[in-house]
Amino acid sequence: MHSDDAEKPTGSQPAGRRRRARGSASAPVPGLAADGPSDVPQDPAGAGTAAEDAEGTPPRWKVVGPGLLVAATGIGAGDLVATLVAGSRYGYALLWAAVAGVIIKIVLVEGAGRWTLATGHSIFEGWRRVGRWTSWYFGPYIMVWGFVYGATAMSASALPLAALVPQLPVLGDVGWIADVPFIVYAILSGLIGAGLVWVGRYHALEKIVAVLVGLMFLTVVGAAVVTLPNLGEVLGGLVPRIPEGGLVYTLSIAGGVGGTITLAAYGYWLKEKGWSTPRWMRVMRIDNAMAYVISGIFVIAMLVVGAESLYSSSIAIDEGDRGLLDLAEVLASRYGTAVSWMFLIGFWASSFSSVLGVCNGVSVMFADFWGHLRGKVEEHPDRRIGGKYYRFYVLWLTFPPMLLLLLGRPVQVIIAYGVLGAFFMPFLAITPLVLMNSRYMPEKWRNGPILNIALGVVTPLFVVLGANQLIEAFSG
Repeated sequence: MHSDDAEKPTGSQPAGRRRRARGSASAPVPGLAADGPSDVPQDPAGAGTAAEDAEGTPPRWKVVGPGLLVAATGIGAGDLVATLVAGSRYGYALLWAAVAGVIIKIVLVEGAGRWTLATGHSIFEGWRRVGRWTSWYFGPYIMVWGFVYGATAMSASALPLAALVPQLPVLGDVGWIADVPFIVYAILSGLIGAGLVWVGRYHALEKIVAVLVGLMFLTVVGAAVVTLPNLGEVLGGLVPRIPEGGLVYTLSIAGGVGGTITLAAYGYWLKEKGWSTPRWMRVMRIDNAMAYVISGIFVIAMLVVGAESLYSSSIAIDEGDRGLLDLAEVLASRYGTAVSWMFLIGFWASSFSSVLGVCNGVSVMFADFWGHLRGKVEEHPDRRIGGKYYRFYVLWLTFPPMLLLLLGRPVQVIIAYGVLGAFFMPFLAITPLVLMNSRYMPEKWRNGPILNIALGVVTPLFVVLGANQLIEAFSG
C-alpha cells in the first residue's frame, strides 16, 4: 500500500484535521520532482508523514513480527555449520565476529524496512531507481539461486530427519520407516514446505515460524548450556582479533549471520503485517533489532557448542551440512542420546524455517519483479503474496530442484550459482548506500553519518566475501 493511500481521512476526523491531511497529502516532496526516470513512478512518499505521525497513539510492538521471520529464515544449516566449524577450530576467538554479524544485519534490514515504510514502495522498486541494470542482474540471479537453493534446502531439512527417525523407539522399530531413503525425506520436506506457503497467508506463516524458533531456542541454546561453557573464555572472545589462518572464517561469520537475499524480503512482510507507513518506524526498528539479537544468540550458542565439544577435544567434523550430524554423534557419546535427539530437532527446525521463509519471501520478490516486467502496477494482486507469479516461483523452488537431488549437482549450475551469488553480497550493501541517500528517499528518513559509515565498512567486507565465493565457484 502506498503511504499516501494510507493517509485518507476517516469520517471520525474533525473537519479541520481532514482539510490539513488532504493538504499535506498533496504537497510536493523535496527531491522527488518529475525529472526522474520516465519508467519509474514518482514517489509521493513522505507527503503525509507529519500529519500521520501526529495522529493517534504510537503503535505497539508485538513480540512476533516480520523481523523474527526474516532472522529465522536467514539462519539455515549453512550458518550453523560455519559457526560450529569456527568454534571447533578457533574456540571463542571469533565470538566478536558473530556479534559484528548481528549488527551488520540489523543495519541492512533496517534500511530495507525504512525504505518501505517511508516511501510505500517495495525494495525491488527501490533497486530500479538505482538503475535498470539492477533488474538485468536480479532476474537471472533469482532464477538460478532458486533452482540450486531448493535442492540445498530440501537436503538440509532431510538430514536431521533421516538421522533421527530410525533412532526413535516406536517409529524406528517399523521396518519400512527405518528404511526410508534419504531422498524421500528431502522430497517430502519440499512438498510440505510448498503446501504450507501456497496460499500465501502471512499470519499463519508467522505463527508456524514462531513455533520453529521456539524449538530452535530450546534445543540449540539448550545444547550450549549442557556443554557448561567457560564464561571467562566466552567474555574473552568479545575482544576483536583474527587468529592465524582465520581471516576467511572471520569474514564469513561477520557477513553470514542471517542470510543474504532473504534480508530484502523484510519490506514485503512489513506490508503483510500491516506496518505500512512511517508511523510504524520505531516499531519496525525494535522488531528488527530484537529478532537479530535472538538470531545472534543461536549463532553464539553454536560457537559455544563447537568450542566446548569439539575444539577442546581436537575433534574435526565435516564442513558441509553433515557436520551437524557429526556433532549429534559427539553429543550422544558425551551427554546421552536425549541431548543428541534434542539437537537434531533444533537442526531440523532451523532448516525447515528457512524453507518456509524462502518459499514465501523470495517468491513474493520474484512476483514483484516479474509483475513489473509484465507491466502490472505495484499494488496489483499478481505482484503480491498469493498471486499467480508468487505461486509459480513456489513451484520453481520445489519441483525443478528435485532433479538436482536425483542427478547430483551439475558443475555448470554450481558455477553459475557461485558467480551470481558472489555479486549479490556487494549488491546488497552498495544499493542501500546509494538508495537511502538518494532523492527518492524522503529527506527525514535518509541515512545519517553513522549509518553511511557503517554501510561504507560493510561494503568492502561483502566485496571480499564475494570475491572468495567467486574463487570457490571455479576452484571447487
